[in-house]
Formats: sequence, structure tokens, C-alpha cells
Amino acid sequence: MNKIPITVRGAEKLREELNQLKTVARPRIIKAIAEARAHGDLKENAEYHAAREEQGFAEGRIKEIESKLANCQIIDVTQVNADGRVVFGATVELEDLDSGQVVTYQIVGEDEADIKESRISVTSPIARALIGKSVEDVAVVQAPGGQREYEIREIKYI
Repeated sequence: MNKIPITVRGAEKLREELNQLKTVARPRIIKAIAEARAHGDLKENAEYHAAREEQGFAEGRIKEIESKLANCQIIDVTQVNADGRVVFGATVELEDLDSGQVVTYQIVGEDEADIKESRISVTSPIARALIGKSVEDVAVVQAPGGQREYEIREIKYI
């Protein structure tokens, strides 16, 4: 199985979520199940069934996070010798050559991607067009609305 790339920050967020699920959510759910059981007949006990369903979701998420952490390759972009090129984890400032609009994106793993926070997946069309390019190179991106050209203005490894 191939290792899935993830940034240091992404791995830390997964560890925090895992810790929260194991130390806060799991004990709270167990307590809710015990309280609902004390109410008697489990067949018609909505609180019990809701708590059991929540437990299923929490345990599933715990397994999913543990699997992701076991199968990931944590990449610290500050330690990568990228030689001035766009690599996984790099933060890239781009200028749309048509509109002149300037945007900044960090290239991250699929699970970390969040366009609202300017983090794009390494598998996205923009990221694939940028990988390996240097400052002042032009990346041609095949977007749903047609071809877009972006000039790389700055690359940061933060």
C-alpha cells in the first residue's frame, strides 16, 4: 500500500482529534449508554439507541484516524530541499494571467484540503499543474470553465 502524504500540521490535527475522541467523547458516550440502560426497556428507549449510534460513529472515526496515521508519510516542508520548486507542502502565491487576481495556496494531502483556508489537495488540477515549477513559471490548468494560466510569484516552505 502506498503511503499517503500529509503535512506535519495535518498529522497533528488528526492526533488531536483522535485524542479528543478517545479521552472525551468515548467516556461521555459510555456514560450516556449506562444512563439510558438504567431507564429500563431497551427496545423502545430512544436515548439508548441514539447513544449506541453515536458510539458507532465515534468508534468508526477512531479506526479511520488510526488507519490514516498508520498509512501516512508525514512531510515537513521546512526540512525538504526543494531547490526553489513547488513541492508537496509548499505555499504558492499565484497570479491569474487573465484577471490579474493574486491567490495563495498551500499544497496538502487530500484529507487536509480546505479551500476556505487556501489549502488545496495535491491531487487537484491546480496542484498537479504547479508541482515541479519554479518562480516566474506559468502553470496551465485545465479548469471546468476552460484553460487558466497562473504565473508563480512566490514559493514558501513554511
